[in-house]
Formats: sequence, structure tokens, C-alpha cells
Amino acid sequence: MGAMSVRSQSTEPSESPKAAHRAGFACFVGRPNAGKSTLTNALVGQKVAITANQPQTTRHTVRGIVHREDAQLILVDTPGLHKPRTLLGERLNDVVRTTWAEVDVIGFCLPANEKIGPGDRFIAKELAGIRKTPKVAVVTKTDLVDSKALAEQLIAIDQLGKELGFEWAEIVPVSAVGDKQVKLLADLLVPLLPEGPALYPEGDLTDEPEQVMIAELIREAALEGVRDELPHSIAVVVEEMLPREDRPADKPLLDIHANLFIERPSQKGIIIGPKGKRLKEVGIKSRKQIEALLGTPVFLDLHVKVAKDWQRDPKQLRRLGF
Repeated sequence: MGAMSVRSQSTEPSESPKAAHRAGFACFVGRPNAGKSTLTNALVGQKVAITANQPQTTRHTVRGIVHREDAQLILVDTPGLHKPRTLLGERLNDVVRTTWAEVDVIGFCLPANEKIGPGDRFIAKELAGIRKTPKVAVVTKTDLVDSKALAEQLIAIDQLGKELGFEWAEIVPVSAVGDKQVKLLADLLVPLLPEGPALYPEGDLTDEPEQVMIAELIREAALEGVRDELPHSIAVVVEEMLPREDRPADKPLLDIHANLFIERPSQKGIIIGPKGKRLKEVGIKSRKQIEALLGTPVFLDLHVKVAKDWQRDPKQLRRLGF
């Protein structure tokens, strides 16, 4: 029976050869604020990586997944590559190089509104050393420049590749904010992926556990407006997520209990705000985003706690997920 079906298939005149499904990994690199996370979010169509006006906030390898009929593109977020000053810095750089060598395509983000600088050259030089992986130059923030400036930037980027002895697989201008050409970017990245079946189930947008993503959304909302006073001294732990009992099936409610940890008692007032106003705003803002992420109504219960000097205490760091 098996052989029969195969034979009958092969004698059928083929309608139109359907392109093989492709699946693979891509990562975006670039200086802080080059638009990497914004681009990831625009491609995935949902907020996945954290966007912040501060470098070094994407602490986890957040992977966004772009599902398409013909392909699955998995976006890996590497930590930023920089000139290492510390052991941690060196370790991060090794992680970056390993990741670059393992992905199927690298997108190098360069903002259209800034001249190519030493930071970009440093990254491009490292990229040149990774011979096999195709490299796509993604010119971000094109909504901020006119066509003449954009043309000059495209030429400069082409030159940069030539100087370092490699050819860009593509040079693509995009504006993730204006949603311009984000689909085109996906169309150009897909052919660079290997053929193969999808690697993740259809519904997945990221393989970060939901709790980590929820904690990140709360942390981002809590940092909004107080970054200068508490740049990194907030950690968020989602203690539990439970569906509320006695709810009808068509009106579910998810109870989420989360703790915001700060390092010193004096920071408590900053986070909570006069008469608890700030904490309330943080709750409202992050709840909206969590509901959008999970697609279900949420009751969010937030508490602020002091974990003394958590950034320097390995035991606390482990408990807080670092």
C-alpha cells in the first residue's frame, strides 16, 4: 500500500512546485538603541523583548518567533557585544560570538539617523570574522531621515562591508515604528534559512516562560519615569499565577501575585509614590500589557519589598532569577 501511494503521487503532473518550508534562527545585533528590540517586537507582532532607552536591559535570551505559512523565523536576542572591562564582560562576549556562529542569519541594525561610528565598526569587524553566516544590514529608524540622508547611509554601509572584506546578503531600510517594510525584512530573511519543518508549535511567540515575561513587563512599567533614580535596582518575581476559582468558563480571571524587590528602604517611597499613586499606575500599565500577552483578564496584586543589596548577593541573585 505504501509503495502504491508513492508511485501514484509521482506520476501526477505537479501543479506548481510549492516552495519548501524553512525554519531557522536569526539574531539582531547592533549598538544599544540601534532598534533591535523594537524590530523584534514589530516582526513578531507583539511585545516580546523589552524596549528601553537604556542599554543592557534585555537580560534574558528572549526569542521572538515569527510564524508564516512558508517559514518559521526564530529571533534570538544576544546580549550586546562591547569592549569587555570585566570578567562578566568577557563571558558575555564569548556568548555573543558563539550565538552568532550558531544562527542561520545575522541582522546588523544601524540607525539611519546616526553616522557609522566606532561602536558599529567594532561589531562589523567581529561579524567579518564569522565567515559562514549570511549578514543582512538592517537600516532602522528610517522615519527620522529624508531620502538623501538614507541613500548616503546605504552607500556607507555597503562600503563598510567592502572595507572589511565581506558582502552583505541584503541591505534593508526599515521603520519598525511606522511598520514600514517589516514584512519585507521577513521576506528577505526567510530564504536565508535552511529548509525544514517548524521547530516550535504555532501558538508560541517566545520560549521564555510566561512568568519571566510578565515579570519583565512589570519591571519595565516600574522603571518608567524613575530610571534615573533607580536604574537597575528593581527586580520583579512573579510568586504565583492562579486561575480564580468559581468563575464561569467564558469569564476567566487570572490572579497574579508579584513582588517588586528594591535594595534599600529609602527606595520604597520612590516606587510607591505619594499615597500609592505610582504603584497603582505601574499596576494598571503592566496589567494591560499582561492581558494583551496572555489574552485573558488579569487581577494583578503587587507588593514592594526590600531585599538588601540584592545586586551584590549571589544567593539573592539566584532567587531573583539572574
